[in-house]
Amino acid sequence: MADNLHDLALIIKSRFPLVQVETSEEVRMMRLLERAANLEGWPLFVWSIADGIRRVPRSDVIPQTYEFQAALRHIDKTPQNGIYAMLDAQPYFEDPVNVRLIKEIAQEYYKTARTLVFLGRQIGIPPDLQRMSARFSLPLPTTQEIRELIRQEAQLWERESGEPIKGQQQALELLVQHLSGMCQDDAQRLIRQALRDDSAITLDDIHRVLRFKRESLGDGGLLDFEIDSGSFADVGGLKSLKRWLELRRPALTGDAAALGVEAPKGVLLLGVQGAGKSLAAKAIAGSWGLPLMRLDFAVLYNKFHGETERNLRQSLQQAEAMAPCVLWIDEIEKGLASDTAGGDGGVSRRVLGTLLTWMAERKSRTFLVATSNDVSQLPPELLRKGRMDEIFFVDLPDQPTREEIFRIHLKKRRLDPAQFDITQLALAADGFSGAEIEQTVVAAIYEALADKKPLATEHVLAEIGRTRPLSVVMAEKVEALREWAAGRTVKAD
Repeated sequence: MADNLHDLALIIKSRFPLVQVETSEEVRMMRLLERAANLEGWPLFVWSIADGIRRVPRSDVIPQTYEFQAALRHIDKTPQNGIYAMLDAQPYFEDPVNVRLIKEIAQEYYKTARTLVFLGRQIGIPPDLQRMSARFSLPLPTTQEIRELIRQEAQLWERESGEPIKGQQQALELLVQHLSGMCQDDAQRLIRQALRDDSAITLDDIHRVLRFKRESLGDGGLLDFEIDSGSFADVGGLKSLKRWLELRRPALTGDAAALGVEAPKGVLLLGVQGAGKSLAAKAIAGSWGLPLMRLDFAVLYNKFHGETERNLRQSLQQAEAMAPCVLWIDEIEKGLASDTAGGDGGVSRRVLGTLLTWMAERKSRTFLVATSNDVSQLPPELLRKGRMDEIFFVDLPDQPTREEIFRIHLKKRRLDPAQFDITQLALAADGFSGAEIEQTVVAAIYEALADKKPLATEHVLAEIGRTRPLSVVMAEKVEALREWAAGRTVKAD
């Protein structure tokens, strides 16, 4: 707060006659402006279409100043110096008379020091006034300020209700992180809602905050949004990947700076189709308690020049607004395939450039998970070390992992794995991916229903025998992918 006050006072003392402040926190900004005026001994006035011009602290309205132009004429003629906060003035900049009046007030600053502060959600003053204006940005609350807000609201509720605040430490940390990036008013309302709902901070409160943030983006979002997208209990194998992620979880969901590390950037999951890459991407978000934002390149592409890149930038901004979060780009090679012939007019190259720039410069805790089935289609710039934290290769499951996958899918359908010969099933399914194993269980259930018998090992074995897995149908491509990954990637298992 002290830095904000100093920066605002410095702008005004620098004798800028016009100041632009874009913020949705009008009340908070007016309090800061009032403190700056009191600190320096400047008179402060505020104008709105509802109240006209009045002096702060609240006093009588100056007559005949309700209309914007009338207010400007009063300011232009008065010998009273000071700061004039003009609320929601954006629509009036289209009138050339208003622009001329503002210019004359600004040009007369050396005679009468009057500073016009235009305050609103969006401010775009005409080019003629730009060189005489300065911009002030009201920073969003820091993580420490969010913690202090929670502490103050908790103490207030305990005094009012006489009930102690309960909750989980994990939920509290997630609440702090997800409220970061929100304006103070919204954060304070959501904190009060969480505490006064049940005198506790729980994961339900986190979901409420995430839904609020998603809704605040509007209906024009290009990203699919999921909460509770899964867990690693639903994913067989991938021990190395799971351990790698668990080690980095505190840095993304907690305070990375306090730990003395940087927040992780993301991973590329390369592997055979159906081996569990998409499931792993969902499980990362679910196990970390973060929202999953899915980017589909098919939705981004537009026939008009420049629109595809604009859509990508908008999507990345939306992901950053939801941070901390997991941004999942499925089958990334389909959107960033190298286009040496320029068959798409260079769109894929421009999209790649936009994405690489964002990956290098982003400050938000947006963990990128990209999945790919065909490494030959990936541009080399994306594979360079440093773009991602690590490249993991997700291979076909081995015998113990296949047994684990069978157990997962039988339990998922309320069947007891102990009633099946899991070892025999896993041996028979050699070369099957996780998705193919799931489909044998699903198809076997239909066969058992047709036979009017309970599902048994024989039904699943028969379905395995009728299935030709991808490792057989596309044996050459699978083997080529394995050869490329050897020595270039880290095995996820």
